[in-house]
Amino acid sequence: MEHGDAHITVVDEEGNEQLCEVLFTFEAEQFGKSYVLYYPVGAEEDENEEIEIMASSFIPGEEGEQGELKPIETDEEWDMIEEMLNTFLAEDEDEEEEE
Repeated sequence: MEHGDAHITVVDEEGNEQLCEVLFTFEAEQFGKSYVLYYPVGAEEDENEEIEIMASSFIPGEEGEQGELKPIETDEEWDMIEEMLNTFLAEDEDEEEEE
């Protein structure tokens, strides 16, 4: 996992691999971590026209190596991620309205 990657492969607890599309990445100085928001490739919208978006912190890989996804550890991190996602979605809507 690196900043700027378009896709990542996520491995679940059972060892199953799933290709996911990266929505966006960002760094949070207050937690000293990088974060990625992503969703499964081919995910379908639910009845509310929403797609489940997942989030993880990540440690970027060193030259040529894969980075490592980590679980979100605190409610404060989740609150900050939710705020970033809401801002991202609001900006995305603004861009669509301008077109």
